[in-house]
Amino acid sequence: MLRAISRPMVTLVERYMPGSLVFAAILTFVVGGLALVLTDSGPVDVVRAWGDGLSGLLAFMTQIALVLLFGYTLAHTPPVHRFLVRVAAVPKSPKAAYAFVTVIAGIASLISWGLGLIVGGILAIEVGRSARRRGMKVHYPLLVASAYSGFVIWHMGYSGSGPLAAATEGSFFAEEFGVVPVTETTFSSWNMIATVLTLTAVAGAMVLLAPGRDDRVVELPAHAMEADDEEGESTDPAAGGAAVPAGVDETAPAPTTFADRVDGARALTLAIGIALVVYLVVYFAQEGFNLTLDIVNWTFLAAILLIVRSPRELATLVVDAGRTVGEVLIQYPLYAGILGMTTATGLAAVVSEFFANVATPQTLGLFAFLAAGLLNMFVPSGGGQFAVQAPIFMGSAETLGVDAAPIIMAISYGDQWTNMIQPFWTLPLLAVARLGVRDILGYTIITLFVSGIIFAGTLLVVGAG
Repeated sequence: MLRAISRPMVTLVERYMPGSLVFAAILTFVVGGLALVLTDSGPVDVVRAWGDGLSGLLAFMTQIALVLLFGYTLAHTPPVHRFLVRVAAVPKSPKAAYAFVTVIAGIASLISWGLGLIVGGILAIEVGRSARRRGMKVHYPLLVASAYSGFVIWHMGYSGSGPLAAATEGSFFAEEFGVVPVTETTFSSWNMIATVLTLTAVAGAMVLLAPGRDDRVVELPAHAMEADDEEGESTDPAAGGAAVPAGVDETAPAPTTFADRVDGARALTLAIGIALVVYLVVYFAQEGFNLTLDIVNWTFLAAILLIVRSPRELATLVVDAGRTVGEVLIQYPLYAGILGMTTATGLAAVVSEFFANVATPQTLGLFAFLAAGLLNMFVPSGGGQFAVQAPIFMGSAETLGVDAAPIIMAISYGDQWTNMIQPFWTLPLLAVARLGVRDILGYTIITLFVSGIIFAGTLLVVGAG
C-alpha cells in the first residue's frame, strides 16, 4: 500500500522538484512576500533583514563543512574503510539493507545530529557498493532516503537543542521560565517510547517502499564504484580481501629529501592527535558527555590524526573530501538570509501566536508541534527556532496551566518533522551520497506522514493526561 502511495509522489518530485539551490532561492522570495503581507515590515526593512542575515550562519557553516570534511576523511582512512566494508555487508537482502541503514542512522542521530547525517550518508554509499559487489539489487535512492529518514528523531535524543536549552541554567529559557531537566523531556518515558516507535515505524515504512519485481531498481551509479578504482582502491589480504581506498599508497617510494621525510613522518600527525585526545579527555571530565558539534569535529580529527601515517596521506585524503562541502558553502548563506527575514520582521512570532491563540490545554502541544513544523520550512535551525517559539508557547502554557515539558518536546518534534521535506539538512548527507534532493524526497514524504502520526498521537496522549 505504501509503495502505491509513494509511486505518484516519487514521479511528481522527480519531474517538478527543483534542485536544492533553486529551492532556497524560491523560498527566499516566498518568505520575503509573507513578511510584507503578514507583518508591519516594509520592502526596505525586509531587504535589510535579509542582507543582515546572510552572514548569520558563518560559524555554523564552518562547523558543517568540517563535519563533512573530517567525517568523509575518517571514513576513507584504510582501517575505518575496511570496517565500513564489513559492516555494509551485514544486510543480506535489499529490504534488510533499507531497515539497517535507517536504524543505524537513527541511533547515530540520537547521539549527535551531525554524526547522524555523516554516518547515514557514508553507510548508504558503502551498503550500495557492497550490494553491487555481491550482485544484490538495492534501490540506491531509497537507501539514501532511508539514511535521511533516520534523522527524523534527532531532536528526541542527546543533542536536542530545545531540551538542552531548557535544562541549562543561565539560558534564555531558564531565566524566564526556570530550568526543566532533561529527565522530564528527552529522557521522559513517553519521549523514549515515542522515539522507539518512530524509528521502528519509519524503518518498516522504508522496507514497505522497496521496489517490487516489476519496478525499476536504480543501483549505486557505476561512477561511484569507478571512483574507488580511480582513487586507487586496492585489496588488502590482511583485511580478508576488503577494499582499501588508496589515496594512501602502502607502497609509496622511499623519501629522497628532507622535505619528503618530513611530509612522510607519522610523528607529526601522531603528536597532534595525542594532544587532541588529551584535550577531549579533559573536556569530558569537566563538562560531562556534552557532545557539541565542535567536539564531534575534534573527535573526528583526533581519530584521523591517530590513524593516518603521514601529513602527505592526510593531505591526499582531505583533497578528495573537499568536494563534499561545495553545496553547503553556497546554499547556507541563502538560508541564513531567510532566517534573518523570518525573525527580524516578526514573521515567526506571527505564525506562532496564531497557533498558540487557538489552542486548548489538551491541544496546545499539538498546535506547538504544527507551528514548529511550518516554521521549520523557513527557519531550519533547531536552536534558532526554539528561541523564537518557546517564549510564545510557554506563555500560553502558563496561562492554560499546561506542563512545560510536553511543549518543549512539541517544538522539538515539529522542528525535526518537516526536515523530511526541507532540503537544508539533506545537503551534508547528499554531498556524501552524491545524489540530489529530488532523488529522495518522494520517499521521505512518506517518512513525514508516518512520523507525524506518531508525534501528533504522542502529544495528544500526553496532553490528555
